[in-house]
Amino acid sequence: MSNTAEDSSAGSVAKDSKTATDRAACTENLTETDAFIRSSLALDPAEEYKMSNKRRGLALIFNQERFFWRLGLSDRHGTNADRYNLERRLKELDFEVKAYDNYKEEEVLQKISEAAEDDHSDADCFLLVFLSHGENDHVYTYDGKISIQDITSMFKGDKCRSLVGKPKIFVLQACRGDKHDDPVTPCDAVDSEIKTNEVVVDASAVYTLPAGADFIMCYSVAEGYYSHRETINGSWYVQDLCELLRKYGDSLEFTELLTLVNRKVSMRSVGNCNDRSAIGKKQVPCFASMLTKKLYFRPKQ
Repeated sequence: MSNTAEDSSAGSVAKDSKTATDRAACTENLTETDAFIRSSLALDPAEEYKMSNKRRGLALIFNQERFFWRLGLSDRHGTNADRYNLERRLKELDFEVKAYDNYKEEEVLQKISEAAEDDHSDADCFLLVFLSHGENDHVYTYDGKISIQDITSMFKGDKCRSLVGKPKIFVLQACRGDKHDDPVTPCDAVDSEIKTNEVVVDASAVYTLPAGADFIMCYSVAEGYYSHRETINGSWYVQDLCELLRKYGDSLEFTELLTLVNRKVSMRSVGNCNDRSAIGKKQVPCFASMLTKKLYFRPKQ
């Protein structure tokens, strides 16, 4: 028997020849794999993270200027300026800041583990900064390297319950590749550079990794590119991040502030550098947000 029947208007219409059993199986399979639950809850696009806890939260800064000689990594001149600027701005936003210079791998892991095991019940959020060289999905300590995924996994809901539903902010100042970003339009103005303030790069690569709900990963540069650091003033990214935190940190939504940082850094270009091929090169930061609400660091009452 044919599976088509003539339509009175035109052409033929294919008939479904599946049995009732087939249709039930299909429905079951659809339920298992493709179906979704329609929430009856109205989503408020203006909803913000609660930031009225007793404490803003802990901010850890791992600052790596020097490295064990066997790693073959250059010193990161200018990174202490980054650490100082970040400490100052984060304290202004009411964070409890703890900074660690040139810690070994075991020491870094211990400090991060201690932070993950702390009780953050009376805190608004958590923040961690790593200022170092990078490679693939790792950042370097004084004598080794640590997986970014291993760091962030310590703060997921099954490991750190007191931060469930709270923002977890990770800022990574490190190179993410071996390419320079070229300008796409002629520059009308030349950056005014202090001649002794040479631009250098942070070595190797760091790749974007997924974290989890209520995480935000802030990267100094887009994947695959060099991150630039001035030997006196510090990295472009941290300089501009700190300036915008000073101006708008307690009033502007955080992802909007990060977008401004992207714009500000992208307007820079390399001026004074020993590597002549780097002159005029650019940099664009990026961030990966898994935040589920708007994030404001409103002043504490």
